[in-house]
Amino acid sequence: MEGPTDRDLAPPGLLRLAGHPLRWRLLGELARSDRMVHELTGLVGQPQNLVSYHLGKLRDAHLVSARRSSADRRDAYYTVDLTRVGQLLAATGAALHPGLRLTPAVPSGAPPGATTVRVLFLCTGNSARSQIAEALVRARSGGLVEAHSAGSRPKPLHPNAVRVMHEERGIDLAGHRSKHLSVYAHQQFDWVISLCDRVREVCPEFPGRPETIHWSIPDPATVPGDDEASYPAFQQTAAELETRIGFLLAAVASPPNLVSTTP
Repeated sequence: MEGPTDRDLAPPGLLRLAGHPLRWRLLGELARSDRMVHELTGLVGQPQNLVSYHLGKLRDAHLVSARRSSADRRDAYYTVDLTRVGQLLAATGAALHPGLRLTPAVPSGAPPGATTVRVLFLCTGNSARSQIAEALVRARSGGLVEAHSAGSRPKPLHPNAVRVMHEERGIDLAGHRSKHLSVYAHQQFDWVISLCDRVREVCPEFPGRPETIHWSIPDPATVPGDDEASYPAFQQTAAELETRIGFLLAAVASPPNLVSTTP
């Protein structure tokens, strides 16, 4: 019987890459929120050249990606690909033993005695991204999350936002209306999530110190051409939001984020 080869004994690539303490810390920070390099340097307490070097390693492995800020084109937001990380983690477990399986938490509704979590999504126009996010959370959370959305400069609901949700997900946005973020200025939320680089810079402080998250997602309405030409961008935006919201709901469903009303 042949023994294991050096290749068999070598740890999977994810362990070798993410096992570095600084890279693991960077992944953890990006798993919580999209960040710019100067923000990451402050969070991890390391110089920019070192942070940029390790971000480059993570980019080469397609674990993180960078996207130019729509607020300031000189800056870029880094995003972690949680789906790919999850796939690699599952493969890592299987490499050690076929019986190891990773199953993401999927909320099946609010448990008895739990207080509903309140989430506010913000973008500039409240015409597409934040409306799509609000509707997805309401449809997918099983009553666990009360979702709202608003914008810093509200515009009418974009017809492509209505179309992409109705035709591809069976969710009706026809009755939604755009709102200014001042509508919610004095309300308390557990999570405030900005989807637009511009609105992040003008986002007010909300009472109760909610968890603030940023997802740097381009505005599909800025794609040139008519509604038919821009529709693929709305499809991409809805798909990205659906993926991110799946992970958000898994985080909200985790025990530390559930507030019980029972003694």
